Amino acid sequence: MLERKRSLLLGSSFLSFAVLAACGSPANPPPPKWTVENPSASTGGSQASAQKPSSASKPDSASQSSLDALRSGQAAASGPLKDAYFAFDSYDLSEEARTTLKANSEWLKANPAAQVQIEGHCDERGTNEYNMALGVKRAQAALDYLKTLGIAGERLSTISYGEEVPVCTEHTEDCWAKNRHDRFVIMSAKPTS
Repeated sequence: MLERKRSLLLGSSFLSFAVLAACGSPANPPPPKWTVENPSASTGGSQASAQKPSSASKPDSASQSSLDALRSGQAAASGPLKDAYFAFDSYDLSEEARTTLKANSEWLKANPAAQVQIEGHCDERGTNEYNMALGVKRAQAALDYLKTLGIAGERLSTISYGEEVPVCTEHTEDCWAKNRHDRFVIMSAKPTS
């Protein structure tokens, strides 16, 4: 009986060790996959190469991503596509956001070669992880709506910056409302109008 208990204890210890070893090293976790939603990205390359277009494909400074603008110490320039705004803790498209997206779809129809990345942004309230996920949902909501308006999904990609690239840094409701938006970045092609 004692020998059987030792065998069970040894077996369960070995099983526990095997399970922990199979989980991987916590010091080197894989990169998070929830920070970027980009259905047109290649699966073989790095995320950085899928996110950044070459500078030759940028039509003008209005197509600079929010992150690139932040890195260069500038405010992100506005282009022909307008931002869509969201209510607190929501990714539902308001009537105002739908109107903005309809106008953006008209520009995209007039410029059929343009590729657009939709950036999802949030205000500072909530955890970083929650805001990254919310930014993904906001960008995806805009992408899905643009597709219903006749814009090909292959022309659109999404990325979430969560709360990391704010437009406004004050701690007020007016400022937070400015940070809850989708921004549309032209990734390639010269506009025709």
